[in-house]
Amino acid sequence: MKIFSPRSLLKMAGLISICSCHSKSMPAATATGATGRVYYVSAAGSDQNSGTVGAPLKLINTALARTMAGDTVILRGGVYPEKVLFKISGSADKPIVVKAYPLETPVVDGSSFSVTGREAVVTIRNVRNIVLEGLDICNYKTAAASVEVNGIIVDEGCSNIRLRNNRIYNIENNATPENGRSAHGILIIGNTGQVMTNIVVDSNEIHDCNTGYSENLTINGYVDGFTISHNKVYNAENIGIDAAGGYAANSVAAFNYARNGVIADNELYAIDGTTGPIPVYSVHHGAIAIYIDGARNIIVERNKIHDSDRGIGLVSETADFPTQGVVARNNFVYNCYAAGIYLGNYIGATGGSSRNCYVVNNTLFQNNRTLGYYDEVEGELRLTEDCFDNVIQNNLVYGRAGDVYFHKYTATGSGNIVSNNLYYSAGVSTWIWNGIEYANFSDWVTASGETASITGVDPLLVNTQTPDLHVLMNSPVKNAGIVIQGDTTNGTRDIDGNPRIVGGKISIGAQQL
Repeated sequence: MKIFSPRSLLKMAGLISICSCHSKSMPAATATGATGRVYYVSAAGSDQNSGTVGAPLKLINTALARTMAGDTVILRGGVYPEKVLFKISGSADKPIVVKAYPLETPVVDGSSFSVTGREAVVTIRNVRNIVLEGLDICNYKTAAASVEVNGIIVDEGCSNIRLRNNRIYNIENNATPENGRSAHGILIIGNTGQVMTNIVVDSNEIHDCNTGYSENLTINGYVDGFTISHNKVYNAENIGIDAAGGYAANSVAAFNYARNGVIADNELYAIDGTTGPIPVYSVHHGAIAIYIDGARNIIVERNKIHDSDRGIGLVSETADFPTQGVVARNNFVYNCYAAGIYLGNYIGATGGSSRNCYVVNNTLFQNNRTLGYYDEVEGELRLTEDCFDNVIQNNLVYGRAGDVYFHKYTATGSGNIVSNNLYYSAGVSTWIWNGIEYANFSDWVTASGETASITGVDPLLVNTQTPDLHVLMNSPVKNAGIVIQGDTTNGTRDIDGNPRIVGGKISIGAQQL
């Protein structure tokens, strides 16, 4: 989705320097032929101006009120103390584009605004065919009770929305826990009977947000078809990226979960629930970098997750909304405090479940550094309760001495397949199945039914100190995996974008040799 690049406007703009002069004659906005008009906005402009590059408008909202399908709004560098609202749609071949002037940074700043309900610095509502690109969106904070503060909201039946190359930071809900703490860097919520589809969130940065009990980037409700790719999320108080269902985002149960999406090629780190002004987790590291909670048919691939509380969770917290048909593949997950990848309902809870999910061809390295929520060792791979018909195959699990490679807590659930994994640590590590711990691999195999897996063989990582989780060409993982349902499940590309299956064979872990 790399159309509408800011650099494509360099020639058209002629690299004209910033001009704050006001035009008395108010000529028409810059014409661009079949692609529509271009309106320029500058913090030093005037809303009495025409919106040309030499006579820019002052407010983003003023420019948006003038736009029609095919028009572009270009923002000069500077600070815009506005709450921006999109109310006009583009068309499929003529989107409305709001973007930064080449090599300049417009900052949409919410610091002067209070929060009284669910509010955002930028709201995209009940519109279609919108591109938002290259903005800083920041400094929206509250300590008020029972409100929700957001950087960007996309809702009420929006479709064909692209959020690209934006930075969202210092979005903060600093209320006390008893007064409710909810915030999002980006919230995409299908809260009407109109399906939201073709939502693209690409190459953004979200950092230093205090989201309380919510998340930094959330897809929830009636959203069918989305891509979250090449984003960076870090210094986060709670969950990084969340595809959710079952939280009353939509009043119709059949619409109340996200579905048919891709979460790929993102980097997430320092996702830490013990940080923030009032930590969400005062003792244990419970935040999750990528969380699929009650959503269905999601691909989670080629992400790099490190130095966070937990890596990837395919978990359902809500009865009647299983996490189902999710594939987590070809990811690097390393140096997390608790579990690397896990599935299942919460211990002792009822109703939620993880069903028909695949955890395949991931590389996990020395996660599980501290005790979990119940003061237990969570494990590199973790299955809690109510896991049904899931497949865990072709994963490279490199633990620390004394690690737990795999932890299945209880006898609930059934039909889970475990095979073709490689387990290694520099010391003695163990497996737990239905609450019983095994130090001997053959005993583990008898208990779990795992087949065709390897243990005690060094996978030959390139560097265990940095770390670099790629493997050397003579690694025992080469061609040691099993191809599952062709490319449909294993995917077409490995962690580096190279072909995932070569000559009909597949390697264990995220890298194809």
